[in-house]
Amino acid sequence: MKNLKKKLQIINRELKALAKKVDKMVVAVGKLEKPKVAKKPKAKVVKRKPVKKIVAKKVAVKKVAAKKPAKLTAVDTVVGLIKRSKKGVNTATLKKKTGFKDHKIHTIVYKLKKQGKVKSVGKGVYFKA
Repeated sequence: MKNLKKKLQIINRELKALAKKVDKMVVAVGKLEKPKVAKKPKAKVVKRKPVKKIVAKKVAVKKVAAKKPAKLTAVDTVVGLIKRSKKGVNTATLKKKTGFKDHKIHTIVYKLKKQGKVKSVGKGVYFKA
């Protein structure tokens, strides 16, 4: 973060220096140009448009927050428990380890079976697919 800030400050200084050089060049070119003198006594006076200065825009530096580890969803928690077991897991064990209600466990297991991530080994016993 500090390194990025230093680099941006260096770039800012360089842009300001370039802007000053461009201003000096514009003035020098303006001195070199000589207005044409008309032979008629009633010549129109040509006014030059004012030169716009190029100003370096300040770049807003966004602070990057430290990334927090992503929280596991209920489905991820149940899948993790089922995959870690060697013989399979029943719904009572899932309820005890996760703290979820029966209905929530049944719906999660149903969705996992439909997705093909979990197999039903026996009644209420689930194994990774």
